[in-house]
Amino acid sequence: MKKTNLILASLLSCSLMLGGCAGKQTSSDSDTGKTTLTFFHRWPKEPEKSYFEEVVKEFEKQHPDIDIKTEAVLNDSYKDKIKVMTGTNTPPDVYFSWSDEFARQFVRGNKALDLTSYYKKDSAWSSKLVQSQIKPYTVNKKIYGVPVTMDGKMFFYNKDIFDKLGLKAPTNWNELLNVLSVLKKKHYTALEFGSQDTWTISHYVGTLNQRMIKPDVLSKDYNSKTGTFTDKGYVKALEKLEELVPYFNKNTNSIDHEYARQQFSNGKAAMFYAETAEIKLFGPTKFKIGMFNFPKVEDGKGNATNLTGSPEGFMISSKTKHPKEAMEFLEFLTSKQMGEKLVKEVGKYSAVNDTANSSNSTPEQLEAVDNILQAKEMAPWFDMAIDARIADAYLTGAQLMLNGDKTPKEVMKDVQKAAASVRAESKK
Repeated sequence: MKKTNLILASLLSCSLMLGGCAGKQTSSDSDTGKTTLTFFHRWPKEPEKSYFEEVVKEFEKQHPDIDIKTEAVLNDSYKDKIKVMTGTNTPPDVYFSWSDEFARQFVRGNKALDLTSYYKKDSAWSSKLVQSQIKPYTVNKKIYGVPVTMDGKMFFYNKDIFDKLGLKAPTNWNELLNVLSVLKKKHYTALEFGSQDTWTISHYVGTLNQRMIKPDVLSKDYNSKTGTFTDKGYVKALEKLEELVPYFNKNTNSIDHEYARQQFSNGKAAMFYAETAEIKLFGPTKFKIGMFNFPKVEDGKGNATNLTGSPEGFMISSKTKHPKEAMEFLEFLTSKQMGEKLVKEVGKYSAVNDTANSSNSTPEQLEAVDNILQAKEMAPWFDMAIDARIADAYLTGAQLMLNGDKTPKEVMKDVQKAAASVRAESKK
């Protein structure tokens, strides 16, 4: 009997202990009694690292009842880790996401919170966002992300070299080839390129696809459920990329994008295809910089004037226990004050209107922002617009093509196989 009473007393004691612990967990997220948000992004390096640390610090100062725990990993690691983390029972409350297909995968998996009601409720905030940058986070007329930065891809050129040779910014493909030919004959590195990381190839491929292929065909093929990539325009687009190879620097696949950018910044190349957000990274140059959009292709059937580029932003987990606080943080992050800070300290362009001005931007940066705002339509980053498995086949093949190890037709056969596999899996 005593033994039985002892067991019951032990069970009762454990029950009370467990009940007490459970009660403590539900009443607050931490020992301090504050609401805790987890925040995950892809910038563990400067200058973005300090920028986000300062944003978090200022938000916590203005919201003393909220505590934000931040984690950041580099680009390629982030792509894999966020997919794993959002599949757990404790995903980050607020997480970075590229737009378009990368964002849509979280929507399809019910891992992203529908933010439409927040956009409608706080129009004073949402109306200040550049509206074209919201669309890439919209699925079936519902908004699932908040754009923080906007960016575009342009050809940058050394104005001093162009003026010396009497060259003008080309407006079509034939003019581009002519400019490159003149530069090469005058013994300049005509077009600097580092394709060690395949995402740099994707920007050429994606833009050429936009120029060469009808929009409805492109839309069908970029959809993982219907894509076949059998249109002849895809081969022609890769052939156009091949036409640039004689004008690239040597050994492009052995050079990374940062080194290529440095070569252009140091005046060792006449042209460079880069993101507008990289202008600050060029640093002070000894020459004047000009820029122009990817020229139209005379025999193309696609959009001749699209500007390649996409916003980058954040989503809120559908499993968050604190949607209100998470949204408060994103609205703070995309306030005009934080947008101006982003432009000044990081050199990236905020998706908030009127945040780039003469006090925090160079004339080149202001021109870049204007190009983005004036673009009739943006073409998304190619590797974020299609299924990752198709992109891998496409870009790995294109990298081999740049070395002369594959033909455009061979590359597209591999892409078609990958697309067929993805299509079949989507039907299961």
